[in-house]
Amino acid sequence: MIKKVLMLLITIWILSFQSMAQGDLLITPTRVVFEGNKQKEELSLVNMGKDSATYSISFIQKRMKADGSFINIEVADSGQMFADSYLRIFPRQVTLAPGEPQVIILQCRIKPGMQAGEYRSHLFFRSEKDYTPLGMKKSDKDTALVSVQVTPIFGMSIPIIIRTGAVHVTTTLENLKLETLNDSSQYLKLSIVRTGNISSYGDIVIQYIPEEGKPYQIGAMAGVGVYTNIEKRNVVIKLKNSAGSVVTRGKLKIQYISNNEPKQIVYAEKVIDINK
Repeated sequence: MIKKVLMLLITIWILSFQSMAQGDLLITPTRVVFEGNKQKEELSLVNMGKDSATYSISFIQKRMKADGSFINIEVADSGQMFADSYLRIFPRQVTLAPGEPQVIILQCRIKPGMQAGEYRSHLFFRSEKDYTPLGMKKSDKDTALVSVQVTPIFGMSIPIIIRTGAVHVTTTLENLKLETLNDSSQYLKLSIVRTGNISSYGDIVIQYIPEEGKPYQIGAMAGVGVYTNIEKRNVVIKLKNSAGSVVTRGKLKIQYISNNEPKQIVYAEKVIDINK
């Protein structure tokens, strides 16, 4: 009984922070940045499924595309440096019973002579199923039959970032365009343009400023990053007008702001006139 209560309390604590769940694995935090004197981070895992599960943990490399999607790579892009050779993770494999939590230790080892800027790798969690290998089954006639079993492999990753030396980044919002479709749904398209030797990461918040009345929020996108291998990320955000109609008069105020900082920082801001 005490064990069940403890698991419930740990799960509630984890859910109160930024976390990522896919399949049956819950991970907190979903992004790690080593900078300054920080050398260690604890990651919390919880098996949210109904069965015991084993996960192997390793590092992989990813390229961010301009639309925010990722592809796996082996060779770093221009402006990108991998972080895995400066990181240690243990344990590298865990087996969790249903509802069981586990703490993973991630250590960063800064080495002399590292180039100033940002290093990034992704921590990959792979579900290790009890796979039945492809086998040769024999019939009564001693004829070999091939049996094929297709089992989906679950995997998810989180970015691990190291920043060292003199670092700087600036962002601007460009190419803003409001589009209204035939079904009256509205979308704001924009580009986040990044300059500097580290990535940017934050939330996009959109306020509608009517010609009369007080401004109010009609759109948002959380956790928008622009990594060092790209200089521009394109974003599309669906707007939701609380008045129940499309916005045609007034202005839109778009802000790219800090995420989970004690004091909110505005990285970039733009106001556009939408009068029609």
